[in-house]
Amino acid sequence: MNDTAALAESSNAWPFAEAREITKRLAGKVPEKGYVLFETGYGPSGLPHIGTFGEVARTTWVRNAFQQLSPLPSKLFAFSDDMDGLRKVPDNVPNQDMVARHLGRPLTRIPDPFGTHESFGHHNNARLRAFLDTFGFDYEFVSATDCYASGRFDQALMRVLECYDQVINVILPTLGEERRRTYSPFLPVCSESGQVLQVSVLERDVAAGTIVYQREDGKRIETPVTGGHCKLQWKADWAMRWYALGVDYEMSGKDLIDSVTLSSKICRILGGKPPAGFSYELFLDEQGEKISKSRGNGLSVEEWLRYAPPESLSYFMYQKPKTAKRLHFDVIPRQVDEYIRSLAGFPGQDTKQRLDNPVWHIHAGNPPAEAAHLSFNILLNLAGVCHSDDKAVLWHFISRYRPGANPDTAPILDSLVTYAVNYYRDFVKPAMTYRKASEAERQALTDLAAKIRSMPADADAEALQTEVYEIGKREAFPELKDWFKALYEILLGQSQGPRMGSFFALYGRDESLALIERAIRGEDLAV
Repeated sequence: MNDTAALAESSNAWPFAEAREITKRLAGKVPEKGYVLFETGYGPSGLPHIGTFGEVARTTWVRNAFQQLSPLPSKLFAFSDDMDGLRKVPDNVPNQDMVARHLGRPLTRIPDPFGTHESFGHHNNARLRAFLDTFGFDYEFVSATDCYASGRFDQALMRVLECYDQVINVILPTLGEERRRTYSPFLPVCSESGQVLQVSVLERDVAAGTIVYQREDGKRIETPVTGGHCKLQWKADWAMRWYALGVDYEMSGKDLIDSVTLSSKICRILGGKPPAGFSYELFLDEQGEKISKSRGNGLSVEEWLRYAPPESLSYFMYQKPKTAKRLHFDVIPRQVDEYIRSLAGFPGQDTKQRLDNPVWHIHAGNPPAEAAHLSFNILLNLAGVCHSDDKAVLWHFISRYRPGANPDTAPILDSLVTYAVNYYRDFVKPAMTYRKASEAERQALTDLAAKIRSMPADADAEALQTEVYEIGKREAFPELKDWFKALYEILLGQSQGPRMGSFFALYGRDESLALIERAIRGEDLAV
């Protein structure tokens, strides 16, 4: 075992804790299939969303951690349940009348309403792959339709047929009385309508591998359970997939805890071993309500990436996956700054500290290095004080503060400037409200201006911050935080803000003095 692997054995990072459970489960043995299988699931009735990203990202981090602990080969399957029958027409697709005529059919047998692929399922699968490829995930795409139709699931489906009574006895206690009378794990695909049918099974022939069901028109139909002629109900389907593919690890949302329990029981009945994994918490909106795709009360990946780098979204996903988190626009600046701080601290850390650092996991052990970091919040405040959403204006100040830094030599910082401009324009600028200074505050600002004027033109952020503190402690403020709040509200038009010493150093002594003096004179700083 190398040094990194030895330290990973004691790392507190949650991906390593998960990976250690997998290594215990495998006991150093290569699974019969020849590799350790990590899986994520995707329902392609809708487009990929922020939950899809979170599940694939988190599973990838566990897989990367596992690869540090074990020499066993591994794969990640991004599995698409594209054989499911479409229940309703999504609101965000064109040609809805056409799609409505195909309700009940597998997604891969519905014409593509976008007109770009052979089916609606193929369209959404392509969107999923493009989505995952954008973030550089290492995965293999697997289609339920392909697995059912190609015979890959045939042996497992025959096993479900053999264990039919045991399987339904797991599910029946969870159903209502009426549903219990008609429940079957097998959903035949009608050869005439093409629909996935929820019908009761009248007869079973294990030797022939067939079932008999009755259609609504009264006709009795015998159909094989193999070859794509049937698919399975959700919980039985999940269990069968674990069994057929030999899934070793799969995480899922907290809302699926009961489904995991039932599917695990069925998987054992079939003769398989349920995968390891954990249940992650769901996202909440600003009011603390569960985020719903249909309600649109959340934040999309595309919206996040307009205002912040993808790594900041990864950072948000990495933190406390078993704790419910609010996902709305106001969380973005903090997540960006926490990511930047973690990235900036990485070079000075020893190996053990690095393994506990989120950026090790986000960047698969090789985070980028750049010295010219500035906080996202300070960039937002710079844009606000300059009253500008022009990157060139912000870079004018940045280049004085960080000599040698420019968009070419500091690409991370340059991307942050772009994101900050977008965020400032859409969120900060409309909400900025400046207030006038009180007499006591005006006196404190006068003292602050005098102190800054007496300091060297190149005084650093720490020296400036010390003087800001000293003024606040000398003046008539009940608490020091009241002084800082006054600075934010009077000079920046916000109730919160950056370290003022850092801001003054970035903005420049002369510009900072001019800003403070305008506030002392009672001028309108909003223009």
